[in-house]
Amino acid sequence: MTHASPAQEMTGAEALIQTLTDLGVEVVFGYPGGAVLPIYDALFKQSRIRHILVRHEQGAAHAAEGYARSTGKPGVVLVTSGPGATNAVTGITDALLDSIPIVVITGQVPTHLIGTDAFQECDTVGITRHCSKHNYLVKDPARLCETLHEAFYIATHGRPGPVVVDIPKDVQVAKTRLARPGMPQRRSYQPQTRGEIAAIEQAVALIAAARRPILYTGGGIINSGPQASRLLQEFQALVGAPVTSTLMGLGAFPASHPQFLGMLGMHGTYEANLAMHECDVMVCLGRASMTGSQAGWMPSPRTRARSTSTSTAPPSTRW
Repeated sequence: MTHASPAQEMTGAEALIQTLTDLGVEVVFGYPGGAVLPIYDALFKQSRIRHILVRHEQGAAHAAEGYARSTGKPGVVLVTSGPGATNAVTGITDALLDSIPIVVITGQVPTHLIGTDAFQECDTVGITRHCSKHNYLVKDPARLCETLHEAFYIATHGRPGPVVVDIPKDVQVAKTRLARPGMPQRRSYQPQTRGEIAAIEQAVALIAAARRPILYTGGGIINSGPQASRLLQEFQALVGAPVTSTLMGLGAFPASHPQFLGMLGMHGTYEANLAMHECDVMVCLGRASMTGSQAGWMPSPRTRARSTSTSTAPPSTRW
């Protein structure tokens, strides 16, 4: 498929495929269905985007997660309406909890049939509202390209996460013009990506005064790339504190290092849990929240433990 000029008229499905190409998408994981056949027709007519056919929509979402983790690019999912969208919910929820950037494109019944209990209709926006970073129902073909650009921006900026774009079938076949907007600007979405100086100074004071500090690391360091792992090792050498990790954070710090205690939690090591139990300052790095493997952690009655975190976003960031 050749590059189309912004003034050229095309179907919504063709505009969607061209927009994905403009956004650098090379792979789409999906499973066909009636509500996305126009998109699959447009996908078949081009050769720049490779489609990976899965056996279940949940597998498409998990495959997109793996693609995002291994490449650093957002994963893309394409599924049909109704059962296609609901089957993908587990993968969408997993991406939200693990902060993995994926964009899930779902088909929907034509706009005039929404709310009529039509064949394979479901409230995709309502179902995914609490398990996605953000979601859209595109009713205007003229806003399709802009919405896709915005979806990729939200999925990859701030704390990464899944974004769902629900597209009715009539929007896919309607004529529209290709739009190539610049960097999306939304006053309602201004993610905080830099720590506050006052909070950093307070954390430094806590660590400097600690007698039994411990570094509690998570998957945010893995997601931030090799440079974050190198900085973690430099920080540990400076502080001299032992290091423990969540399951998602394994690999961020060398397991062969003498100061690495292993994974924390029910399936972790005895020494990691004991060290966390006896610490007086816990430094949380790349860990989203104080739940999961740390939910059962309680400071020793002999200590008055305090914690400090590097996270700049709440656990379930939505806007």
